[in-house]
Amino acid sequence: MRIIQILFFITISLCFFLCKPKDRDKEVETTKMSNYPLAGSLEWLSDEMEQFFDKKARPELLAGGYAWTEGPLWIEAGNYLLFSEIPPNNIHKWKEGEGASLYLHPSGYTGPTERTGEPGSNGLVLSPEGKLVLCQHGDRRMAYMNAPLDDPSPEFVTIAHTFEGKRFNSPNDAAYHSSGELYFTDPPYGLQQRENDPDRELDFFGVFRVKTDGGVELLIDSLSRPNGIAFSPDEKLVYVANSDPKNAIWAIYEVNGDGRLENGRILLDMTHMVSERRGLPDGLKVHSSGYIFATGPGGVLVIHPDGRHIGTIETGKATSNCAFDASEKYLYMTANDMLMRIAIK
Repeated sequence: MRIIQILFFITISLCFFLCKPKDRDKEVETTKMSNYPLAGSLEWLSDEMEQFFDKKARPELLAGGYAWTEGPLWIEAGNYLLFSEIPPNNIHKWKEGEGASLYLHPSGYTGPTERTGEPGSNGLVLSPEGKLVLCQHGDRRMAYMNAPLDDPSPEFVTIAHTFEGKRFNSPNDAAYHSSGELYFTDPPYGLQQRENDPDRELDFFGVFRVKTDGGVELLIDSLSRPNGIAFSPDEKLVYVANSDPKNAIWAIYEVNGDGRLENGRILLDMTHMVSERRGLPDGLKVHSSGYIFATGPGGVLVIHPDGRHIGTIETGKATSNCAFDASEKYLYMTANDMLMRIAIK
C-alpha cells in the first residue's frame, strides 16, 4: 500500500510539473496576442455580441497624446487610417507597421488670424470621385481637398458653406448616399463660443443635404445637437446622434423616394447614463449586418437595428467617433486623446 501511495504521488507531481508550464505559456500567449498596449474592456449585455467579438477581446491603443481626436476614415487604396485632431487643426495618418504621422495642416481653418476652440476638421468622408471631403469647423463649410490622397495639400474647394444666405455653424459629420448626395450635420461645436457665439447666423442646428446640382436643402431642424450620421446598408434609413446631455438619443428617419427624411423617431435613449459614464452620442458607423456602432456614454455602444443596446466597447475615455476598415476586420475608435481599435470577427 505504501508503494502505491508513493507511485501515485510521483505521478501527480510529474503531471503538475510537465503540464503546468504549458498552461502558463498559454496564459502568456493570450496577453501577447497584440503588438500594442491593451486598454478598456467589453460590456456584454447580450449573446448577440458573439457575432462580433471573442470573449477575451479588448481594445488596442495604437497612438496617443493628442488633443481631441475625431473623424476616423479608412483609406482602402493605401491601407491606412486618417483621423482629425481638432484643436490644433491637424489630420493624422496611421498605418500598420509605420504608426501615426502628421498628414495635413491646416485641416479645418484656413483664416489669416489665430483662433481658439475647435477650428480643425471633424468628420472625414470620401466623395464618389475619391476626394477627401472634410467637415471644416473653422471655415464653417463642407469642402474637399484639392489634391490626391497620396500627396495631400491644404488647398480646399468649397462644396457648401451657406443655407439661404446664412453661414453654417460648424459642419460636424457627414455621409454620402449612393445617389451622390452629401448629408451632413451642423451643431455649434466649432464656433468659439458655441451656441452663444456672436458670429452665429443660423438660429437652429440642422441636418442638411447637398444635392448633385449643388443645391443645399434643410432636412431636419428639430434636434438640439445633431452630430453623427450614417445610412443603413440598404439606405432606406438614416441614423442621427444627438449630443445633448439633456436628450442623449439616437434618432432614426426613413429616407423617402426623393431623398428627404420622414417619420423620425427615437432609436435609443441613453440620457439616464450621461451622469454615470463618460461621453455623449457622437459619431457612428453601421456594420454590413445592420448593427449600429455608436459612440456614446461609456465608449462605443453596439445597437441592434431594432434599438436594443447589446453591449459596449468600453474605452475609458469620452469617445468621439469610429470607423471600420474595408473588410470590417477592425473597428477604429477616436477616444479623446487616443486612437484605438478592436478586432471584429
